[in-house]
Parts: sequence; C-alpha cells; structure tokens
Amino acid sequence: MKRRELLKQLAISVPALALTKQMNAAAFIPGANSPLLAKDPFQPSWGSLSAYQVPDWFRNAKFGIWAHWGPQCQPEAGDWYARYMYVEGSNQYKIHLEKYGHPSKFGFKDVINTWKADQWNPEELVALYKKAGARYFMAMANHHDNLDLYNSRYQPNWNAAKMGPKKDIVGGWEKAARRNGLPFGVSIHAAHAWSWYEPSQQADKTGPYAGVPYDGKLTRADGKGRWWEGLDPQELYAQGHPLSEGSQDPKTIHQQWNWGSGVCVPSKAYCEKFFDRTIDLVNSYNPDLMYFDDTALPLWPVSDAGLRIAAHLYNKSIREKGKLEAVIFGKILDEQQRKCMVWDIERGQSNQIEPLPWQTDTCIGGWHYNRDIYDKKRYKSAQTVIHTLCDVVSKNGNLLLNIPVRGNGAIDELERGIVEEIAQWMAVNKDAIYDTRPWNVFGEGPAMEDAAPLSRQGFNEGKGKPFTSADIRFTTKGDHIYAIALGWPEQGKLTIKSMKEGSPVLQKNISGVTMVNATNKLLFTRDGEGLHIALPENRPALSYAVALKIS
Repeated sequence: MKRRELLKQLAISVPALALTKQMNAAAFIPGANSPLLAKDPFQPSWGSLSAYQVPDWFRNAKFGIWAHWGPQCQPEAGDWYARYMYVEGSNQYKIHLEKYGHPSKFGFKDVINTWKADQWNPEELVALYKKAGARYFMAMANHHDNLDLYNSRYQPNWNAAKMGPKKDIVGGWEKAARRNGLPFGVSIHAAHAWSWYEPSQQADKTGPYAGVPYDGKLTRADGKGRWWEGLDPQELYAQGHPLSEGSQDPKTIHQQWNWGSGVCVPSKAYCEKFFDRTIDLVNSYNPDLMYFDDTALPLWPVSDAGLRIAAHLYNKSIREKGKLEAVIFGKILDEQQRKCMVWDIERGQSNQIEPLPWQTDTCIGGWHYNRDIYDKKRYKSAQTVIHTLCDVVSKNGNLLLNIPVRGNGAIDELERGIVEEIAQWMAVNKDAIYDTRPWNVFGEGPAMEDAAPLSRQGFNEGKGKPFTSADIRFTTKGDHIYAIALGWPEQGKLTIKSMKEGSPVLQKNISGVTMVNATNKLLFTRDGEGLHIALPENRPALSYAVALKIS
C-alpha cells in the first residue's frame, strides 16, 4: 500500500503526522529503556515482526476464557463506566449520582477506593473454566481507567496491590492458571487513558452543578485532608493536557482510536511510562498471550512503544522456551500487520476461512459486569456460545469468551449455569473442536448466505440469520472430517450437500459415520443431492450442535 493511501486509511491528524515524521529516523531503534539487543531475532519494526509464526499450541487450543474484571465492575453498571460517569445525562452518570454523588466530589479514583474484591477466588473460577473446556485463560491487567491490576513498579500508587482491594489481581490469576495447567494471558487497555478520560476534565452544562469541574484535573496539592492525601490523581487520569478536537461529543473517541482525526497527541513521557509499565508486567508475570485493545499495537503510529513491547515478548519467549510460543492479539490490522500477530475481531466473526489463525473475543453479557443484564436475564445462552465456537473454529479461528465478574470477585448463578452447560457439551464433542483445522469449505446452510459484513473492528455477531439444523460447520483432523449441525434436524435425518457424489471438495469415498464420542456406526447413503445420515433415535441432551465424525 502506498504511504498516502495508508495515511488516508489511518486518518492520521496533522499533529500526529508531525510527531510521526520527527520519530521516523529513530522509531525502530531500541530506546534507552528497551530491553532489546541488536542480536535478538525480532526488532521493533513491522518488517521484522512479520517473520512471526503462530504457535501450534494456540492453533490447537481453540477456546479461551477471559476475566475482563477491574474496578469498573464495582458499580455493576456496565462497560466504560469510568468514562460515562462524567458524561452528563448518560445512564452511568445517573447511576453515579444516585449511588455515589456528583463526579466533582466523588470521581472514579474514589470508586477505586470502594472496590474490595472480598469474594474473589481465582483458583475456583479458573478450575471451573478449565472444566468448561478453556485451553487458555486471560486476565485484564489494566483498562482504559489506567489502574494497574498488579504490583506495578511504574504505576506505584495507582495499582490494585496498593489500593482498593490491595491484592495483586494479575498475580492471583496467574498462579491459578499455572496450577490448572493453562497458558496465561493478559489484556492491556491503558494506552488510551490519555484521551478516554477527557470527559473528566469537563463539567455539567445544566443543573445545580453547571460549570463545576469534575475531578479529572485534580493534582496532589488538592488532596490535603482526603483519603488520597499524598497521591497525585494525574498519575491515574493523565489529564494535564488540552482536550482533543470534538471531545464534547463522547462518541468522537471512536474516530480517534488510531491517534488521528484531531486527537490530542500523547506526550513522549506518557508513551514511555506505558512502555515501562507493560515491560514490567511481561517480566514479572511471564504471560503467554497479550491482548491489546488498540488499532494494531498500542500508541502506533505516534510512538514505537508497542513495537518494542511486541519484539521484547517474542524474543523473551525464544530465549526462555527455545522457540517462539508467545501470542499477541491486535485489532484493525493491515495485510502486513496480520503477519506480525494474531488478528482479533471484537464481537464478530469472519465470513470465510482465514489464511492465518485469528480470534474472536466476545462476552455473554457486557464487558464489565452489569447488574441490569442479570436482572433481565439477557445473557447469551450456552447454545449461542457453542454455535459461535463451531462457526469460528471452522474458519481457522479461536474463541475468547468473557464471563463478567462482579465487583466482589464472584460470578452470579446464571453465569455459572451457562459455563457448566458449555462444559457438558464440550465433554462430549471436544474432538470436533480441539486440534482441528479447517476443511476445504467451512460450512453450508442459510446463515452463511445471509452473513453480516464486518465493520472495521468487528461487531457483526447476531446480525445475520440465526443458525438452524440446515447450517453445518466443518473441521478436520487426520483422516477424519467433523460435520457439526447447528440444530437437530426434523425426523432425525441430516443431509450434507457439500459431501454429495462428485463433490469437488470431497473426492474420496466415505467409509463410516459416527457421532463424536461414540462407536456405533450410523446408516448413511450418498447420491447427487448429498450425504444422507440417519441420526440415532436417542436424541442427545444438548442437541443444538450435533457433531459427527466422518471417515
């Protein structure tokens, strides 16, 4: 892609372009804080990182579970609470007024102070997730609210080990994952605190507090006599800078996610602090996977911090394990960037077999715990999760599923029931999922004929036709093809059109068909219309996804 076309795609603002030009000569040279060595196989450039190969363990794992949990779960009022509590008239602003008071007097720093996580049992939860079939576990290390959820050397005051629950959250999750034999991952979102917290600089436009600033500009000098005396709120909020263009509209940030379109460009000190915090996280907790909630890598293209972090993790994996076993996830990737890491699609699925492994991340509810979803029983069902898993795996992808955790550290009984039902299905049908690869076609049926297109970041789940028994997804392993019907067909007879006689995608004879995890051979015939299979009379308990093994 030509430079002009690439810049147009990224919509980089004039200030960001200027900064990019300034750092161009040195952008790919390790900085003073970088642990990289010139002899390391990976250097901080897209060209160097494009030599990355996705490890087989990840390709075989297929399914991971995520605890997207932090202080924004404490109010139990949904995602992006620490931003929208400062947006006058928003639902979270109204909840905040009722629960805590006005954000000029009780800001998000004060919400953190109320978060105790007194019912958190990471060992029990990770064991439950492993039982449900998860082959890796992801924990949030920080969100856009900028609180590090680990004992952070470079965020020494505003971290969960020092305030709020006063617990090393990441450390607890890591120990539980290691004890359960699961690869451990961290998700990192804090690069965007700079612009994400900008509403905290503003004030109500109407009502009794009109014009009274929220607490986003407070400094250490304002803390005398308060619980946070001696602490600097700017280490958390990072709002000692002008507002970005259009910041009066809270939706503008979505157009500025790639540090363009008029965003206030983050300072070098901010970028380097983020780099130091993340390298400290990598070196202290040794994650196998890292998820960045960013366009490409964090702070790109205004800083090379994300490139340096990625190179460090890959080199560290090679040094310590003898080969590259680490996985990094990024969003909205161009063709070259997809070679450098695993493409992650948020709340959505590709509509084809992707040539490179990819991942979808989604949630049974909101990203942060939302009591309203529980009260109204609006969680995704286990059936929806299993259908998503089968669809994603058939297209060379993995599923990362978030189970929202309450502020106190527990999950509710509805969530637990969903996880346990997933465990029941996986116990029977796991052979059609784990260690598989895509077949010649990913599937057939009406849903694929009416699939919703992806937006730039994803967000197409649930927008197409619902799956039925006519929708079939395929995987393969060794000499076997697995066909998963996403429903129980009428009268117990299943026809697979892709496997008809003379099919260009199946030119071999079929010697046998069984249910997965069963030995009794099923009766079948094959003609010019398809492969016709008579299913057992005893319908399985969880028959919304029926996995067959075809030899």
